[in-house]
Amino acid sequence: MQSSAVKLWRVIALKVRAAICVSAISALAGCTPAQQLLFSLIPDGTFPILLSHLEKTSETNRRRVAELDARGDWTGLVQFAEENLAHDRSNTDWWMVKGYAYMQLGRHEQAAECYAEIVRLRPDDMLGWNLLAESQRAARQPQRAAQTLNNALLIRQDSPATWYLLGESYTDLGRYQPAALAYRQAVRLNREFAQAWYGLGRSYARQGRQADFEQIVHTLASLNPPLAQQLAKERPAREVPRTP
Repeated sequence: MQSSAVKLWRVIALKVRAAICVSAISALAGCTPAQQLLFSLIPDGTFPILLSHLEKTSETNRRRVAELDARGDWTGLVQFAEENLAHDRSNTDWWMVKGYAYMQLGRHEQAAECYAEIVRLRPDDMLGWNLLAESQRAARQPQRAAQTLNNALLIRQDSPATWYLLGESYTDLGRYQPAALAYRQAVRLNREFAQAWYGLGRSYARQGRQADFEQIVHTLASLNPPLAQQLAKERPAREVPRTP
């Protein structure tokens, strides 16, 4: 039977997993429904902090993290992570805790440094790359985010979330054609990836590709009707036939 501390740890973990990405996105102006739903991109079982795989983390430390999180003491959480990293700087759990706390403080560049350490220590873990890119986007550095994600794709190309975030980064830069290509890869890997369909439709709208846009709205309507309705509001203007 699980102890109360472990149960609390798991509850906190689920909240943290969502909050990391949401805090990054909310720092950007004019965030879309697709961005607001980014936290859902991190599938269950992959988040390496505050959840399972805690062999290196004592019960006392779990309780302490839960207490600091519950109080919203992000500075205290940074300090606590630093204390533990002083003993083992290769522990990616504590780099993630520290990055999370920095993002809660709105210090996205410092968060990026933490996530960069995770990438260095675990280069095949796409979650680290994705969070690094999101912290760069939150710091209003979409070009760096796109570069980060392209580097990640040199290692692995089977992560729909990575392709989706690349599409978002290109959208930030106003580069709608490469954004569409990235979103296409995301939905090719996961046909039910509603946020990526939304991004694809949005990129078609920005390019004036009305027929393609209508097809995406139809596809999205069967996956996520509210998101399809939101996308429909971005319908490009119909071309007016030229008079002879």
